[in-house]
Amino acid sequence: MAKTLPELRTQIDALDLELLALLNQRATLAHEVGEIKRIDGSAVFRPDRETQVIANLQSHNKGPLKDQSLGLIWREIMSACRALEAPQRVAYLGPAGTFSEQAAIQFFGGSMSRVLCVSIDEVFRATAAGSAEFGVVPIENSSEGVISRSLDLLLNSPLHIIGETSFLVRHNLLRLEPSLHNIEAVYAHPQALAQCQDWLTTHLPNAERRAAASNSEGARLAATNPAWAAIASERAGSEFGLHIASYAIQDDAFNRTRFAIICLPQTLAAPQATGNDCVSLIVSVTNRPGAVHDLLVPLKKHGVSMTRFESRPARSGQWEYYFYIDLQGHPSQPHVAAALEELRSLCAFYKVLGTYPVSE
Repeated sequence: MAKTLPELRTQIDALDLELLALLNQRATLAHEVGEIKRIDGSAVFRPDRETQVIANLQSHNKGPLKDQSLGLIWREIMSACRALEAPQRVAYLGPAGTFSEQAAIQFFGGSMSRVLCVSIDEVFRATAAGSAEFGVVPIENSSEGVISRSLDLLLNSPLHIIGETSFLVRHNLLRLEPSLHNIEAVYAHPQALAQCQDWLTTHLPNAERRAAASNSEGARLAATNPAWAAIASERAGSEFGLHIASYAIQDDAFNRTRFAIICLPQTLAAPQATGNDCVSLIVSVTNRPGAVHDLLVPLKKHGVSMTRFESRPARSGQWEYYFYIDLQGHPSQPHVAAALEELRSLCAFYKVLGTYPVSE
């Protein structure tokens, strides 16, 4: 005989109480771990350890919960447990409702302490100065390529990358009324305007496109004038009381943005190997025939895969370039260590930006 709705609710309530007791038991153990870490001076936050915890749970998951949902749930559980010791201070591009905020929550969980910044430059400054322990910056978009400002700042920054996260970005047209009529201007971050340019040309050819410091700042501005609209997330729409005039207006249906998690080496050293890791580098070579080809030889020789290769002008006036490279693996692996050592010997400039677990 099928159970009645009251019976099912009674069972759910009982399970919730069991879960509550188990979560508090877990929090107590996490607190004890935190005390040990405080005594021996080790880091409270270990992204490699948290990645392994979630991967282990997902490997034992028999459903019906999806692995992705399981990851989100446990990220929040671990975030709440960490907050019993001290919430991580995390800097990212504000105001509230930005995709950077979404990335920060996805990586650290909602129990972090938020440090909202007015620009990517300010995220780097706040993290380097210690106002925040960690920073979250966009680094690459699947349709528009690398975020140039982030790469330029990484070149000379003392910060290094200890993690990454990414997700599909859905841009929505937001305004005070749910229509496309009488829109004079559209505000958004320049990257968002570029990612939606075909849609804007087709549907709002006469609207002026105005750059904002962030998409959420554009949403804030759109809330001040009924003739203005913004390109931003649903979260930003809720934050500033705006309607969604048109959903998912990005030109690329699979528009994905990748974010880097940065910090000072003394805040957190490079995470240990997880089996699915990345090494990010900046290098340059002398301007001679075959120099770039020579960079690739050690990788092939030692069987190391390259997942990204980008060039940026060195701004020396001599037509020289820096190359941003992502490699699969971890320096603790002998073949990766050998490739890096040989690569370094070929470079006029060589800097490891970070070693970190790859996001799923």
